[in-house]
Amino acid sequence: MKKLIVLRHGEAGFSNGLDFQRQLTQKGKSALEQLGKVISEKNISVDFMYCSPATRTRETAQIMGDFLEIHDQKYSMEIYDGHLESLIHLLEKTSNAVETCLLVGHNPTISLLVSHISDGDYVGLQPGMMAILELHVSDWAMVGHGTGSLVEILH
Repeated sequence: MKKLIVLRHGEAGFSNGLDFQRQLTQKGKSALEQLGKVISEKNISVDFMYCSPATRTRETAQIMGDFLEIHDQKYSMEIYDGHLESLIHLLEKTSNAVETCLLVGHNPTISLLVSHISDGDYVGLQPGMMAILELHVSDWAMVGHGTGSLVEILH
């Protein structure tokens, strides 16, 4: 059974510059470290990680990398530019050798993704929150509406 872990970036500060360059706050970093400790106790190994290339998501992924074994990764503007269809399309292209995939991104798209796949109510992921889904598909190309179950939300 495939597993999808969806993580919203940690709390980010405001910037006079571009949204893309917003950095995590110290509070956001600390909260992610606490989440990292919780997730490391679950002994989850991530075969592949997709991450938005925005500064705050890269920082989030780096912190998670201290607590999770992440075998391979790809940074994709599709996550930053974010439409639900773009995220589904990205997941559909995932190699079937991948059993557990981590996606680090932004709201509202990642919360919509969790609700879409689990066919449940809207799950509003706050900064630094993680949703773990079990997918009822053997092939990533089959990921879509109602193809998974929400197992747990961590923060």
